Amino acid sequence: MGNTLELGLDTFGDVTADGEGRLLPQAAVLRHVVDEAVLADELGLDAFGVGEHHRPDFAISAPEVVLAAIATRTSRIRLGSAVTVLSTDDPVRVFQRFSTLDAISNGRAEVILGRGSFTESYPLFGFDLSRYDELFEERLDLFVKILEGGPVTWSGRTRSGLMDQAVHPPIEHGRLRTWVGVGGSPQSVVRAARHGLPLTLAIIGGNPARFRPYVDLYLESLERSGKPVQPIAVHSPGHVAETDEKAREELWPHYAAMMTRIGGERGWPPVTRDHFEREAGPHGALSVGSPETVAAKIVRTIEALGLSRFNLKYSNGTLPHEALMKSIELFGARVAPLVRKATESA
Repeated sequence: MGNTLELGLDTFGDVTADGEGRLLPQAAVLRHVVDEAVLADELGLDAFGVGEHHRPDFAISAPEVVLAAIATRTSRIRLGSAVTVLSTDDPVRVFQRFSTLDAISNGRAEVILGRGSFTESYPLFGFDLSRYDELFEERLDLFVKILEGGPVTWSGRTRSGLMDQAVHPPIEHGRLRTWVGVGGSPQSVVRAARHGLPLTLAIIGGNPARFRPYVDLYLESLERSGKPVQPIAVHSPGHVAETDEKAREELWPHYAAMMTRIGGERGWPPVTRDHFEREAGPHGALSVGSPETVAAKIVRTIEALGLSRFNLKYSNGTLPHEALMKSIELFGARVAPLVRKATESA
């Protein structure tokens, strides 16, 4: 595990507050995301992912454009989406945008494909939410055919077919690294394995170890499908500060506001401080605390699930840019070395 472990960061471009508590314009947030990615690259982290949303609380709706801007200011870090909502996009165009990013970044592009945990893209782009599963199934099937290279022949019910059609530009070297993002659906795990694609688990609540059955199902499904073993990653939220107390006190009001807002949309009960403390504790999903605390928690997750990558979703609601930059600095300079040392000796 030590030779292949990757550590990265994810953001949705959460709209942050300034020092007076006023929300920043989305344009300013997007510029901050580029600066955050540059810092991650300078610190030697392996990957930086930006998620696609179409809401007032998240600024990133065009991941590839943001990643292209980052590509021009970085040199080594891998650049990907977290996730791209393939169900309401066109697989040909998604591939073209990421193959273009791959060219601009000298082979550093990757994509995580998913159905999305929010549904605002369906009415925005004119898709029927009742076809949620069918749309993703067909579009993923087409995307995999495009990944194989060469002219594509494909037919389906949710998009016009292709007959011996080339897709440009092709990937310059090798194949576009493509993950499938899963939030906890066994069917999605099996689908990823059937296509032989790496798996990313989004763990935003509860004990990460409870996802072990999904890992086992994925590995068994790969074997049944005759596919080689693929990397498994986790995307999970957190925040790093100099001490456990400071990290929790910085994060709590922003986490509470974000989860209350999202919970209100989904009918969840109001978030409480007790709930937050459980999630920030040793067996919860939030990697919150000092570098030593966060590193220990990430190591437990890596070992429990047999991971090849851990991506910390470092942006959390309106938590200010300055706090995010400090969290990134601590994650890259102190958490990452601790995690790598522990996993290399395991």
